Amino acid sequence: MIRGHFRVLRVELATGRGEILELDGRDRFAGGSGLSALLFAKFGLAGKPWDDPAQPLIFAIGPLTGLFPLMSKTVCAFTSPVHGQFAESHGGGRSAFALRFCDLDALVVTGRAPRLSCVVVGSRRIEVKDVDFMRGLDVYAAGKLLRRMFPGSGHRSILRIGPAGESRSVMACINVDTYRHFGRLGGGAVMGAKNLKGIVIQGDASFALPEGKDYPKLFQEVYGLLTATEMMHKYHNLGTAENVMVLNELKALPFRNLQATSDPAAAGISGENFAAKTLLRNAACAGCPVGCIHIGFVREKFMEPNQFIYRQVSYDHEPIFAAGCMLAVTDPFAALDIMEEADKVGLDVMSAGVALAWATEASEKGLVSAAETIVPLRFGDADGYQKAMWHLARGENDFYRRLAAGTRAAAAHYGGAEFACVLGQEMAGYATGEAFFVSQALGLRHSHLDSGGYSYDQKHSDKDAAKAVEFLVADEASRCFLTSMVACLFARGVYTEGRLADCLKSVGYATLAEGIATVSRRIQSERWRLRCAAGYRPERAEIPRRFSEVVTWKGPIDPAYLSALQAEYGRRICSLAAEATLARGADAATGQPER
Repeated sequence: MIRGHFRVLRVELATGRGEILELDGRDRFAGGSGLSALLFAKFGLAGKPWDDPAQPLIFAIGPLTGLFPLMSKTVCAFTSPVHGQFAESHGGGRSAFALRFCDLDALVVTGRAPRLSCVVVGSRRIEVKDVDFMRGLDVYAAGKLLRRMFPGSGHRSILRIGPAGESRSVMACINVDTYRHFGRLGGGAVMGAKNLKGIVIQGDASFALPEGKDYPKLFQEVYGLLTATEMMHKYHNLGTAENVMVLNELKALPFRNLQATSDPAAAGISGENFAAKTLLRNAACAGCPVGCIHIGFVREKFMEPNQFIYRQVSYDHEPIFAAGCMLAVTDPFAALDIMEEADKVGLDVMSAGVALAWATEASEKGLVSAAETIVPLRFGDADGYQKAMWHLARGENDFYRRLAAGTRAAAAHYGGAEFACVLGQEMAGYATGEAFFVSQALGLRHSHLDSGGYSYDQKHSDKDAAKAVEFLVADEASRCFLTSMVACLFARGVYTEGRLADCLKSVGYATLAEGIATVSRRIQSERWRLRCAAGYRPERAEIPRRFSEVVTWKGPIDPAYLSALQAEYGRRICSLAAEATLARGADAATGQPER
């Protein structure tokens, strides 16, 4: 299991055949985000549409997956239908462990299946199975069937899409083991374009643990920090839902399509209220002792009076923001109903919730009518939003097809671009200020987790654009290495650079351990090169007017500071991309392996 090269399985859907590739680059690109960039550089087609059959769908893990706690994520890379460029989405569940126990560092899927299909892979198995009878099934029904068709236990992971992916909505996600997702930037649409309903990864191999005294000693140290200290208690207890009231008190919680940044009614959907009223149990990704997945319940009457069935729905801050405060839905059970509908149809709840918030304000302003929205959309009306999720996933009419192409695309047709809460993609659940708005709008994944812009806003009151951007760039580089491991970012306080180096050395990756700073910078710049090579121009990024109208605990947003941040961050992004281009030229001149 410890090796200096990458072992990659490529599956071609058109033929149903696979091949094992062994690629150099472990000490240069580590795994996860770095390996995804390496593979996208090899298989991605710059200038070709996102749904070209030859475009790759990549799933990659890191060198410490299966060896240390919370090394539990998988990086999914593809050409995004949102912007037509290189994209990453990260998901947990059992996917990373399943790939590791298939003896794979990555799975690359290319081509388009002639009929709706499911890919099944194991350590000694590759199969492309016709599942055309599953067309139109929701995520839950598809999961049940796939579990019956491909039985197994332990390290088995089931990825699938719902109607949103089949209809190629740019908001379609890939569901992972029911409670986790590759949620952002439209990975579900990529699977739909490939005629791929599901992927079953059966981790059926076994491996010996590393020899020597250093590894077990270090494992126990890391495990103790994660379980016997206060470092991770927040994530187990209330989880990130704790952020709801913190942000509300800071006047940094997006409410009613960001028309407000706080509301007393937010207490109804606080993490504390969710835990008191809805929490059923905690769950965890494979290899994680923390258990940050909070699963709430909703119940409905079943057949006889006083008989009920319970439905289980995972929640955290982002779904609460998107299905709750952004839509002014402040009953926790009603918010769970909306989340569940988004999950069933295979929509990224963050993008879908923000899209419906825009549609509600557009309805209020008379830009769209009930004839277009089919159901009346009113802030606080959970029933209407639940039904709208169904229409959005299936592209029920012209309005929902345009909205499924993205909030910005819908606003370009109907008007209301000034209040479309889009920062590259539909915003995340923070309204902390200028550094966050710019970091998500320009960031590589347009994610609040690309860097800690939301944290910087809370800790700094000065308006030094150069200083803020220096933080964003440095923080992004450190996160690049973590997502190349692929570590859960909740554990970044435990997995410091020094401890990561010790972990790598203890299992045989000494050279990689000694070059963390260099490798981080290489991965960061290469990812930017891939995006810019496909036409990304950060200086053209749009930040809608709504974001300059926000008032937080620090006061109104400063448009001049926002503009200065955007200009400086755009300049640094272009510099990083150019750095990678020069490095590739130098590699070619000296005969180094191609990046």
